Amino acid sequence: MAIALRSPKNGAPKNEAVRSAVLRHDHLSKQGLLERAFTFAFRGLVYAQIWEDPAVDMEALAIQPDSHVVTIASGGCNVLSYLTANPRAITAVDLNTAHIALNKLKLVAARHLPDHATFHRFFATANARDNVRAYRTYIRQHLDEATLAYWEGRDMIGRRRIGGFSKNVYKRGLLGNFIGVAHLLARLNGVNPRVLLEATSIEEQRAIFDRDFAPFFDKGVVKWITDQPASLFGLGIPPAQYEALAGNEKMAVVLRARLEKLACDFDIKDNYFAWQAFGRGYGKDAAAPLPPYLQAAHHAEIVERAERIEVRHTNFTDYLREQGDATLDRYILLDAQDWMTDEQLTDLWGEITRTARPGSRVLFRTAGIPSILPGRVPAAILDRWDYRAAESLDYTRRDRSSIYGGVHLYVLA
Repeated sequence: MAIALRSPKNGAPKNEAVRSAVLRHDHLSKQGLLERAFTFAFRGLVYAQIWEDPAVDMEALAIQPDSHVVTIASGGCNVLSYLTANPRAITAVDLNTAHIALNKLKLVAARHLPDHATFHRFFATANARDNVRAYRTYIRQHLDEATLAYWEGRDMIGRRRIGGFSKNVYKRGLLGNFIGVAHLLARLNGVNPRVLLEATSIEEQRAIFDRDFAPFFDKGVVKWITDQPASLFGLGIPPAQYEALAGNEKMAVVLRARLEKLACDFDIKDNYFAWQAFGRGYGKDAAAPLPPYLQAAHHAEIVERAERIEVRHTNFTDYLREQGDATLDRYILLDAQDWMTDEQLTDLWGEITRTARPGSRVLFRTAGIPSILPGRVPAAILDRWDYRAAESLDYTRRDRSSIYGGVHLYVLA
């Protein structure tokens, strides 16, 4: 769920980078109009929370004390969570200025908020006026000029952005709005999504899904809405990825299967992704599941190691071009390769291969099930990498976010 791989054409400025990453078709064609609508929607905050499971990431990456992790920033939850694996350095890149501002806010907050309780209230509860006071007291004076301007600026409907942390920031952004519309549509059809959070066992979760949620996807209006590519812009899915996600199925069938996994395959007590989807925020109970960076047990590590993170407003391939041969070893591409042409994939993997040290690992996700690389990246490059097929299937099965068709691990042979 990110745009941070494709380079702007002919040295285009950063504010054109997202457009360059998405636009493939003539602007007057149907597909071209959809692409331009998506770039407009993607201009602001998209993900207040990232939707890739950091527990799966850290297991697959096998991060070592000398590792340099390069990842797409997105909402920043995983960037900070990777600190619990104790890498030497993390570089987070993104083309979305809102995501850059959110990552920098989290880093400053980790280093300057007085304790875990305040940090937890700010980013886990994210729904208290004291958060704005904490921002003014501890955070504001440590932000760089661009990040300060973003958070003290106003969104498209005039709300001061930092105020989101006093009114549940997880209801904001493109994804937050999408989930809100999905909740409204469900309630209009007699389904309260929060009922799943009251389940006391996986068996009860299954019964609730079969009773309340499965029939929802058989409704004609739901089938019609999900057949429109623009309806999934709120998930951060551009037109090109919509096609990969749907495959040969109707989109309602695909979404039902992904929601079924989220609702039924993992205990609700251990899956904070389900809390975000069905409850629009993290649980309020002291035992509620949280990303690693928000857990009390890891707070001291996050504070101590936050300075190891560098946040860069650039795309992934351009960042790699600046690095020396055999200097990096852990790469996380999220799902952004789904959006790339063969030429761009080759450019990216050429730079990954050049900068990779022995034993390097690359992790990425795909909307569809199979890896998208064979036949698209030249064998001279791809044959240097070992695709861990069995492990990838296992990581896909255990990814609690349940959104993706495939989680894929490549290791430098």
